[in-house]
Amino acid sequence: MEIAKVTSKGQITIPQDIRQKMDIKKGDKIIFFEENGKYYLQNSNSVALKIIQNEMAGEAEKAGFKDPDDVVKYIKDMRKRQKK
Repeated sequence: MEIAKVTSKGQITIPQDIRQKMDIKKGDKIIFFEENGKYYLQNSNSVALKIIQNEMAGEAEKAGFKDPDDVVKYIKDMRKRQKK
């Protein structure tokens, strides 16, 4: 368990061990949320990535990509077209 002191401005320093475990870097934004009377915090980058992953789930298959090689081939083809 870690403890952080609240300053007169309402600020806290997140302990280094927790920042490392949560991959929190200088300039990152933190999301605070409440669930069933308990409060949690998350690195907003992690939350955004999860949202994008959830929204994109199954899209590769819908576009006809069967494996990672299909994606690489598609990207190479797109780059060739852009150079023209």
